[in-house]
Amino acid sequence: MRQILISGVIGLFLSLIGTPLLIKLLASRGYGQFIRDDGPQNHHSKRGTPTMGGIAFILATLIAYALTKLVTGEPPSFSGVLVLFLFAGMGLVGFLDDYIKIVKQRSLGLRAKAKMSGQLIVGVAFAVLALSFEDARKLTPASSKLSFTQDFGWALPPVIFVVWALFMILAMSNGVNLTDGLDGLATGASVMVFGAYVFICVWEYQESCAHIATAGPGCYEVRDPLDLAVVAAALMGACFGFLWWNTSPAKIFMGDTGSLALGGALAGLAICSRTELLLAVLGGLFVLITMSVVIQVGSFRLTGKRVFKMAPLQHHFELKGWSEVLVVVRFWIIQGMCAIVGVGIFYAGWAASN
Repeated sequence: MRQILISGVIGLFLSLIGTPLLIKLLASRGYGQFIRDDGPQNHHSKRGTPTMGGIAFILATLIAYALTKLVTGEPPSFSGVLVLFLFAGMGLVGFLDDYIKIVKQRSLGLRAKAKMSGQLIVGVAFAVLALSFEDARKLTPASSKLSFTQDFGWALPPVIFVVWALFMILAMSNGVNLTDGLDGLATGASVMVFGAYVFICVWEYQESCAHIATAGPGCYEVRDPLDLAVVAAALMGACFGFLWWNTSPAKIFMGDTGSLALGGALAGLAICSRTELLLAVLGGLFVLITMSVVIQVGSFRLTGKRVFKMAPLQHHFELKGWSEVLVVVRFWIIQGMCAIVGVGIFYAGWAASN
């Protein structure tokens, strides 16, 4: 358990002191945010704010994990490294997108096909590797079965599992990306979900089927739950440190570099901890905001009318007269409730099976 505390503290410290250094570097090079003209008018004052801030918490997380292993002498697990690979890989795709937006002053960044290709390459590599490299108990980092609080149903064919994993990765990455429209909103929401995963993975470790002497009937067949908790703690700490500089008025934005990385990390944790469908509850705010875009686009194409003043949902409330801080805080409350409900469902699933 000492690993979890060390990982979280190092991630927090590195992000807290590293982000202002990144702000200075990006500002000196003129790497500022490009603001679209069709967005809320009050956002135009944010033009030029340094972006690509996701670099700060990506590096903080990776270094925190590595230093934790060095300090404690514990070896890294394949599951933990795999989630970090997905996290950093999606962040790299987002970085290329941000870089093109800034250097070429093209608001759309990477071409849609190029961006999707990058996400597919990283996602497929993760999914294939997640079903490889069995441990002594014949467990791989991921299971080919669907999962809610634990695995259930028939095993999916490998190709179908890859498609399912890709869907999760793309859905969460784009969900966090759509949520990242107001200062601190996506960062604060992510902190809550990563915190929930620290609890879930610690519980899975304590109730692991690997503990033959104490394993109950509802034990968890998860390969490396403790190391997944270490990764989640590093992510939570790094995002917390970044939030100090990203909260309103933001000194830096995470950009696609950060949002795609965070979405990948959330999907990776869900897949490797066997809580795939539960992620829709734990990350309920991301789902809600994504659905607002789906509803808006679907309604306009079918009826020619818009349901919301603007999508994603946070901008609808801005146009209704809510201040940015009010929207962020209330949406944080919604996400906090989602995380609590998700953890409650997870615990109820364990209690019902014991």
